[in-house]
Amino acid sequence: MANQHPETTATVEHNTGGAEHAEPTFFGVTAPMFISLAMLVVIGLMIWKKVPGAIAKALDDKIDVIRQQLAEAESLRKDAEALKAEYEARTKSADAEAASILERARHEAEAIVVQAKKNAEALVERRQRMAEDKIAAEERAALEQLRAATADAARKAAARLIRERVDAKADEAIVGEAIRSVGSR
Repeated sequence: MANQHPETTATVEHNTGGAEHAEPTFFGVTAPMFISLAMLVVIGLMIWKKVPGAIAKALDDKIDVIRQQLAEAESLRKDAEALKAEYEARTKSADAEAASILERARHEAEAIVVQAKKNAEALVERRQRMAEDKIAAEERAALEQLRAATADAARKAAARLIRERVDAKADEAIVGEAIRSVGSR
């Protein structure tokens, strides 16, 4: 404080022992009383104009709207639960039907396989029979052809032998013998 100049410092005196500060009044009504009176007038006007009843009615109306919305929401929730239960039942039914169809398809496939085996066996048996019949027919044809060839060879050999051994006299004797044997029958 040594650097302070005496000209620049000022002292302020406070009046602590003087008269008290008086609040302003309006016909003897102070500010807090005036605020209280104004509040009473506003509250009175509100009661006279039935503002609390209007507020209560507005609140009651809002409560009714909310109750209706809650009832509607509850109804929608019940409908949604019913739909969910219905779809779950349909899903279970569809699953059961799918399992039934699958089982039926398995049985049909097994039946088709069994029938195909029977058909294949019958086809093999038929083809075998046809082959055996064809072989038998070929054997018969070969046997007939062999017989025919044998008969032809025997005829040719007999004709050659007859030409070589039989002359006209022997020929007459054979013809006569044949005629007698035909006549005796």
